[in-house]
Amino acid sequence: MRWMITGAGGLLGTDLTELLRVTPGMWVVPFARSELDLRDADAVAWAVRAARPDVVVNCGAWTNVDEAENREQEALAINGTAVSVLARVAAELGARLIQLSTDYVFDGSGRDPYRESAPTGPINAYGRTKLAGERAALEHGHHVVRTAWLYGAHGRSFARTMVGLEGSRQTVSVVDDQFGQPTWTGDLAERIVQLGRADAPPGVYHGTSAGRTTWYDYAREIFTLLGADPGRVEPIPSTALCRPAPRPANSLLAHGNWRAAGLPPMRDWSTALHEAWPALLTSWSARVVSQAVGVGGE
Repeated sequence: MRWMITGAGGLLGTDLTELLRVTPGMWVVPFARSELDLRDADAVAWAVRAARPDVVVNCGAWTNVDEAENREQEALAINGTAVSVLARVAAELGARLIQLSTDYVFDGSGRDPYRESAPTGPINAYGRTKLAGERAALEHGHHVVRTAWLYGAHGRSFARTMVGLEGSRQTVSVVDDQFGQPTWTGDLAERIVQLGRADAPPGVYHGTSAGRTTWYDYAREIFTLLGADPGRVEPIPSTALCRPAPRPANSLLAHGNWRAAGLPPMRDWSTALHEAWPALLTSWSARVVSQAVGVGGE
């Protein structure tokens, strides 16, 4: 089975590419951002036709939420227009597209986890552009995987930021009124491969861990894993952060469509974090050392 990955150098794309390379029967054609400009429709169409994939996974995206408020058309070119090209060309070739999306397509005003069929209503430009990409993928009969609160061995994440702040600040202020599901990219990569190999119906799937927490409690868990005093994490309301783009208060996603397709949803976020932690910490430390001596880097 041939796979094409866009955004292959990012947080999820790196893990997905590495997983496919060690999975028997899989052949992967990865495109990092420097190798494929998603704003170039002709280049995107050419890449898909050249790769001749059975499955295309679009991990590429404009992810700067606050910048999108002032540059929405630029974000839309990557998060919406490029997806239209990927979806159309993949359909022409008989390939399946798995489009990565986000909890930000919801307004976050609900109290319960959002079902896959729940009405969307983004409250910021980033969410609007990602919703445009979802609609393009679904229009051509493809898959959409919404995810949120990602962390992994590669790239930036809230977890990695907290590790840095623990070593540089006496106290850290973190919002305690936003709910979500921290999700390990290794777990999500496994589910994406399962989805690509299965005869699962097209539509929306929610790719987040089980359970629920707040950014505040998540940060306290990270401090605990570091052997630091979680009391150094101080709770603050979202209103204390002056950000250009509003964030949804509820980012909880339900996972019914995995079960309906005969595929397992992901495990609890805390279990995953504890299991991944030694490898994550080792990876992050190695990258810090390599950057200090001028080798590698992000």
